[in-house]
Amino acid sequence: MRCGRSLILYLFILATMPSFYACYAKISPADTLFKKRTIQKKMTGFSVDKTDEQWMKQLGEEAFRVLRKKGTEPSFSSEYETFWEPGIYVCKGCDAELFSSNTKFDAGCGWPSFYQSIDKTKVREIEDISYNMSRVEVVCNACGGHLGHVFSDGFGQPGGLRYCINGVSLGFKKKE
Repeated sequence: MRCGRSLILYLFILATMPSFYACYAKISPADTLFKKRTIQKKMTGFSVDKTDEQWMKQLGEEAFRVLRKKGTEPSFSSEYETFWEPGIYVCKGCDAELFSSNTKFDAGCGWPSFYQSIDKTKVREIEDISYNMSRVEVVCNACGGHLGHVFSDGFGQPGGLRYCINGVSLGFKKKE
């Protein structure tokens, strides 16, 4: 009888191990999407180049801290978190068109979320291993401004991705 219980316990552990691993390692089927993406190791080669003083004058303190120093605005503080007008979200640093309101969705995370950029050439994805985490940073491809991060938990959206973007990094052009 003892051998039977051990066998059942062993089979139970084997059967449930993949789901435990997936939960604790935060593995999801969408993670395979990152393997197919080009993620750079560092930031170089942007067409817009300004000094910190020029950026500070243009952006103001908070936008400068986020866009140029890779900061994060407090969750639920962005005017764009609950903003649903039709139009185009642009980089606050250089006015490059980044995201369409058609791809915006409510992820409930406290920051504007999109499931894709307006064009793959408009944003750059860069490996981010800061704060003892492995993430993918999203920056403006024209000026290198820090926008936020992209995650593979896309909440059932097309493509399975969630671009979690600091609202202070964005401007908005209303659709005419």
